[in-house]
Amino acid sequence: MANSIEKTLSPVLFEDCNREKIVFLSTVNNEKNTPVTNAISWLIALDDKTIRFAVDQRSFIVSNIEAVQGVSLSLFSNETVYSILGDAKVLTKQLPSIPLKLACIEVEIKEVKNILFYGSKIVTEPAYAKTYDERAAKKLDLAVLNGLKTYEA
Repeated sequence: MANSIEKTLSPVLFEDCNREKIVFLSTVNNEKNTPVTNAISWLIALDDKTIRFAVDQRSFIVSNIEAVQGVSLSLFSNETVYSILGDAKVLTKQLPSIPLKLACIEVEIKEVKNILFYGSKIVTEPAYAKTYDERAAKKLDLAVLNGLKTYEA
């Protein structure tokens, strides 16, 4: 049985996109024309059709998106795995008021699909721990997520 394809985030998926979690971002390598996947965590959903995320401005993710706008975001939510396809654009290569040089990238959602194989569910989502100063990490996370929410292109 085929999974339905939606055009927007469900309320549960919207909430999960606004919580700290591992998200897999796939772009196209603009030199080799091959897919590249990275794990990211600085991500928010502005609404049910728009996602923003931050990455280091020197990352090849930025140049990949400048060359090929199509991206895929994959994440665990609601006991399954979702693929979110969309067109990405680099809004700025320097989020203001952030101590790191981070690019702000916005994705216009085109398709949302449950991609977990039939007859299964996720029983435990992956978890991670920050390996640097916990207080500094929380402060930076809050600044970056606030910057993603409030940045005006």
